[in-house]
Amino acid sequence: MAGSAVALVSAGLTACTTNEPHSSDDADGPNEADIGFCTDMSFHHEQALAMCQRVLGAATGGPVQNSAAEILQNQSYERGLMHAWLASWGQSTAPPSEVMGWMGMSMPAESMPGLASEDEMRSLAELSGIDKGREFLVLMRTHHVGGVHMADMALEMATISRVKTLAQQMSAQQTYEIAMFDSLLETTYT
Repeated sequence: MAGSAVALVSAGLTACTTNEPHSSDDADGPNEADIGFCTDMSFHHEQALAMCQRVLGAATGGPVQNSAAEILQNQSYERGLMHAWLASWGQSTAPPSEVMGWMGMSMPAESMPGLASEDEMRSLAELSGIDKGREFLVLMRTHHVGGVHMADMALEMATISRVKTLAQQMSAQQTYEIAMFDSLLETTYT
């Protein structure tokens, strides 16, 4: 399962970073959705990276360690890519205080769908063993549901082909991971 996920991510990221000419829709520059998606998803990824850092190296079991390592690698790269695009468009890469306005549902950043609360993040840091692994899967599953929603909206609303490709890849990868987390929560981490 992990091998197919890595292949899927590699193919998607390669499509986002090639030096081939971009479509003519890129010539007009980014729209509000391109900028909003890159800004908001970068912020969303920050918490996923923090979740991974809280479990890596802990005795949570191989499946959680593998998932956390893969998410840390993939989302670090994606965040860097989105920050590079934002900078090239003359946009800020600072964490936003308001998010999802480009989707027509503006809210404070801490209320973004899928984000874990401070108490949940603290609990993840304090738990150990299988309990820590289970909490990671539960929190990351919820986090991914929020991410998929945002990526699917970007796929519909963005105009830059690279952004749409990345959004499609994120949606596919995180949907796959949600199914994997569900399976683990029903078996190994019950």
